[in-house]
Amino acid sequence: MSKALLIVDVQNDFTEGGALAVAGGDAVASAVTAWIASHRDDYALIVASRDWHDAEGDNGGHFSAQPDYTDTWPVHCVAGTDGAAYDPLLATESITHHVRKGQGKPAYSMFDGITDDGATVGEVLTSHGILEADVVGIATDHCVRASALDAIAHGLRVRVLTDLVAGVGPASSEAALAELAHAGAELAPGTPA
Repeated sequence: MSKALLIVDVQNDFTEGGALAVAGGDAVASAVTAWIASHRDDYALIVASRDWHDAEGDNGGHFSAQPDYTDTWPVHCVAGTDGAAYDPLLATESITHHVRKGQGKPAYSMFDGITDDGATVGEVLTSHGILEADVVGIATDHCVRASALDAIAHGLRVRVLTDLVAGVGPASSEAALAELAHAGAELAPGTPA
């Protein structure tokens, strides 16, 4: 088996009630849990990323008191806080690799992070012979987009499960999905069977 599921940033600060809440975030967490329950055997690996920002400083300009919501953001997903934790609706027992990204610097793609034992996502995927990846999570127009583009650049056949993502804005999310399709990603519904 040479397929991985990549779960991007399904965290409390990105779901309803969080510092950077995305509408539909909790629904994505529940839907990803249902998808794993019915498709676990499809995947050799399940890799999940979390923003894991430093409590001190602006994280390389990522945090701002006057955020532009493009390159700068309010404080979110501070390491070790409830906001950085996985959404409780996301079942985590099947996750094989946990990735932390943005430690002191901006990081949108899960490929910018490292696992608990210091490996990059690229190294993990290569060492396990992964050739295909399904990408799900939050936010379609930011970290899902960046992670899927990096997965394509890594040489993977990428499928974005469109029912298992949520974006910040409808237009920017639609544009991100169009960009991913143009880059070679397959867009598929991802409704749990």
